Formats: sequence, C-alpha cells, structure tokens
Amino acid sequence: MPPTGVVPRKMHASVIRRERFGPPDQAFQSEVVDVPAVGRGQVLLYVMAAGINYNNVWASLGKPVDVIGARQRKGEVEDFHIGGSECSGIVWAVGDGVRNVKIGDHVVVSGGVWDETSQDIRLGADPMASASNLAWGYETNFGSFAQFALVGDFQCVPKPERLTWAEAAAYVLSGATAYRQLTGWQPNVVRPGDPVLIWGGSGGLGSMAIQITRALGGTPIAVVSSADRADYCLKLGAQGVIDRSAYHHWGRLPDISDQNAFGGWMKEVRRFGTEFWEKLGERRAPRIVFEHVGQNTIPTSIYLCDSSGMVVLCGGTTGYHGDVDLRFLWMRQKRLQGSHGFNLRQCHELTQLVARGDVDPCLSYEGDFAEIGKLHQLMYENQHPSGNMAVRINALADDE
Repeated sequence: MPPTGVVPRKMHASVIRRERFGPPDQAFQSEVVDVPAVGRGQVLLYVMAAGINYNNVWASLGKPVDVIGARQRKGEVEDFHIGGSECSGIVWAVGDGVRNVKIGDHVVVSGGVWDETSQDIRLGADPMASASNLAWGYETNFGSFAQFALVGDFQCVPKPERLTWAEAAAYVLSGATAYRQLTGWQPNVVRPGDPVLIWGGSGGLGSMAIQITRALGGTPIAVVSSADRADYCLKLGAQGVIDRSAYHHWGRLPDISDQNAFGGWMKEVRRFGTEFWEKLGERRAPRIVFEHVGQNTIPTSIYLCDSSGMVVLCGGTTGYHGDVDLRFLWMRQKRLQGSHGFNLRQCHELTQLVARGDVDPCLSYEGDFAEIGKLHQLMYENQHPSGNMAVRINALADDE
C-alpha cells in the first residue's frame, strides 16, 4: 500500500479487450495499465473491494453493446475496458473543484454518472432520465476492477462504519436499484401492509427487495427456483415463498385465439395466484410486482398485479419480449413501469437503511482479485450463490 495520497504511475487491473470478447472467464485478464489522470470534479479511489454485477457479463460478451467501440466512437482513445460498477475504497486524490470529499475518506460509490451542467438536469430532470446519464464501470472506463478507480465527486457516499470493505462493496447497485423500484414511482410505492411479489427473491436484487419491503412495512412474497433458496428468503424476512419449478406456464403468452393453449396458461396462472394468497394469508393481490426477469414472467406479473397496482421492471434476464394481455392492463388500470438505476437521494437513503442495520448487504461470497472472471462466469451461467458477491482488490482478507 503506497503512502496515502501518493499516486503511482501504473496499476494492476482486470481488463477486457475486444479481441477477447466472449465468456467472462476468457474475457477478463489481469494486466498492468496506466493509472488514469484525475480531472476537474473527479476523485481517484484506492479500491478496497468491488461488487460483481451482471453488467460486466455483457461487457465481456461485447453485446448487446460493444462498450469499448462505443466509447471510441465518442473520441476516447483507450482500447480496453476496466469494468466494475460498485466498490468501497479510500479517497486517494481529488481534482480541482472537489469540495464534498477529502483525501483519506472511506466511501462507497453510487453507480450513476451524468453531466450536472446538462440542460435537462438544469431544468429539473431526474438525473437518471438525463440524456447524459451513463452507468459507471460499464458505459464508462476505469471502474472498480483495478487498484484505482476514477469517479465523479458526487458519486462518493460515506461508507457505513459497521460494514467490512467487502460488505460495503456489495450492496449499492442491487440495493439502490431495488429501492428506486419500490419507492420511486408515486403513487405506487410500498406502504405499510402492502403485499409485494418479488421475483428472484434469493438473488442480489431480490434479497435487497425483501428487506427493503419489510423495512417500509410491506409484506414480501418471494419467488425462487428451489427449496434451499426458499429458506434463504424466509430468513431475510419474506412472509412466504413460491417455488416456480412447480409451474409450467413460463415464457411468451399464448395467442389468445388459441383457446386450448391460452386456457391452459390461464389455469396455471390462476393456480399460481392461489398460492400467492395462501402464502400471504389472505385473498389480496400484490400492490407492487418487483420484476427483472422479463420475458418469462411479465404475462404472469401483469395478470396478478392488483387493480391500480404496478409492475415495476429493471431488466429482462430471460428475454426482452414482454407479452401483455392489454385487457388486464386497461380494464384494471394497472401500471407497467420501467425503472433504471437510482439517483443520489435514493442511494443515500438506502445507505442509511444499511447503516442502521435494517438492510443487510447479503454478501454471500467474498473472493479475491484473481476470481473476477470466474465469478462473472458463474453469474453468466446462473450458477452463482444467493445474495451478492464481492472481491477484495487492495483489502486483505482480515481487513475491517
């Protein structure tokens, strides 16, 4: 560890290059590269630990977006990608104009990057809706999978003192994304007593959503794929858990004109809804359906959602075709809401819940720098453990 504030010329990084695009275990390779220069309003972090998220599975594959090529078309010269969209670390150097952090501060990173001088933000837009908004460590370079990371000063959030470096690196992206889904879309926000259906309850997003729903007074019902994952959700505070492997109606919605196929789908979705009532303990529909699965589950989500309720979606891990029977949508005045990332207020509010102990980071695996490619490969193959994963970058195994 160099003396605090002394910036070396070179650093170790886990790097993706275009000629290696493919499965993550081949795309990520350790290299020595230049430490990035710090510009006005920027902060150089000494990365202690980094979270593992799906966006750098996409970066390694080079699709749906070649992030290296996209940046080069905008004039950037680097022919490599250093990913990583969340981390904990120490402020190591600051650029001109930085006032809100100082060298030596312990911080976590909010993963949204935008131009605070852009016209839409100046006119009052949520930064997440700004044309200038980018995902740090995916659409931008010099993310957390290196000894040093480059961030905007506004991205720095005080690290909860009770967390280890690895725990602090694992909660922001999934936690604040879930927080925005559950609190950011008035009037469809979690209120005391609201039933909430949470797909993928044992994953990074789902484990955060269960705890946030509980902290806000709602009643979470999780959906999982196995009994061991059900136990995990119950320990986090789920009221009940539904095993989706017991149902067979997943995927694209059958054509309504095919009475046999559509009738079979309706029978299964109603059976699923009956189990939801049983787990909830009363005949109420979910006021909010927490979605990120996409193609396989959207038809069920729209059907089950309560009248004037909301299905809120932040991804489509099973595909991007969202079949909807519009009769269920307009006759019951339901809402299908897209949700992307989180703004600074939402990140700070979620961090307060974590700092108070209301939400646990759910760190299920703590690895080291050499495992970055392997852990993304597990995520790519859907073989990763429940909860969130992180790797130590500069932190030692026993660092607090």
